[in-house]
Amino acid sequence: MAKLSDTKLRNAKPRERPYKLFDSDGLFVIVTPNGGRWWRQRYRWAGKEQLLSLGTYPEVSLAAARERSGEIRKQVANEIDPSASRQEEKAARRSAAETTYKAIFREWLAETGKARKWTADHIERVDRRFEVHFHPWLGPKPIADVTDDDVLACLRRMKDRDLLDTAHRALSENDALFRYAKRNKLVKHNVVADLRGPDTLPKVKVTHHASLTDPAQVGGLLRAIDNYHGGFVVKCALKFAPLVFVRPGEIRMATWSEFDLDKAEWRIPAERMKMREQHIVPLSKQALAILHELHPLTGPEGLVFPQARNASRPLSENTLNVGLRACGYTKEQQTAHGFRSMASTLLNERGFNRDWIERQLAHGERDNSRGSYNFAEYLPERRRMMQEWADYLHTLRAR
Repeated sequence: MAKLSDTKLRNAKPRERPYKLFDSDGLFVIVTPNGGRWWRQRYRWAGKEQLLSLGTYPEVSLAAARERSGEIRKQVANEIDPSASRQEEKAARRSAAETTYKAIFREWLAETGKARKWTADHIERVDRRFEVHFHPWLGPKPIADVTDDDVLACLRRMKDRDLLDTAHRALSENDALFRYAKRNKLVKHNVVADLRGPDTLPKVKVTHHASLTDPAQVGGLLRAIDNYHGGFVVKCALKFAPLVFVRPGEIRMATWSEFDLDKAEWRIPAERMKMREQHIVPLSKQALAILHELHPLTGPEGLVFPQARNASRPLSENTLNVGLRACGYTKEQQTAHGFRSMASTLLNERGFNRDWIERQLAHGERDNSRGSYNFAEYLPERRRMMQEWADYLHTLRAR
């Protein structure tokens, strides 16, 4: 097989799928559908085939790629793991400011969020959790100097503030953070590993999102929302929430581009959904009326429910719950997330098909025999159900 040449590399045309062009001694180029040309070096270590990235062509020339290929093969011949060596070199080049607990947290959050396809709302929530509970004490310290006692002290402060569930989440996230730091040769050990046991934090008592399900009480809640005296955008969000019963974050992050008001349809993109699947919300006449009233203020593009002082930022995570408190309802009575269980309970009681309800709630059940998730399943039936649900709420409000 002929070796690569600059002419062959320059003339390599993209195809529908990535393909490889081979040079020699394990060196090759991957040509991507968008025209990118990525150098890769294949080698064997500990009996397994490994790959290392050598950059992109033409930024890394053919001659430079061959030189790097030769260096990798020399390392293998001298029983040096090229991948581990690269990680150590990368860690050694970092400045002190780049290896603080906070700096590595930011790096981990960006990479983990992308790899796991976390929603922007979830990333913001994790970021805020560390900003409040960890960075004031650990942020400036080199991550290699952070001990298990340092992390434990932060977790205990959270527990003492009755944030036990949040503390458990933070413990798991710190475990992942230190595993990331260890993989990248920034720490020698995962200091959080010893905190995984049951003695670190008490178990969390499972509680459900509070919601009203008595029809008379639901009517009272809807009337209280109608009389809400806070911001207009918040009031619209509170009126909209029980009609669509999506997760609060999906309302907060909604953009006008997701709505087709003529088709009476809201299509929430997969990256904003918990199950990472597109979700269709049929819009009742009542939901459309709220959106039409709001459109002149916050439309025609951008966020549907932005902050009053900064239209580029969504309502904060707790805004809807604060609004419900202002309406006179405690967190033990009703939460923004509780509109989902309210709808589920009452729709089931009214005899609607359980499959329609579950699909509209975007719950994660999958039937492997029927293949992949079908976001349009039962759509005509769900359209009718959503309108009947809105009409039912209107009746309860008027009682």
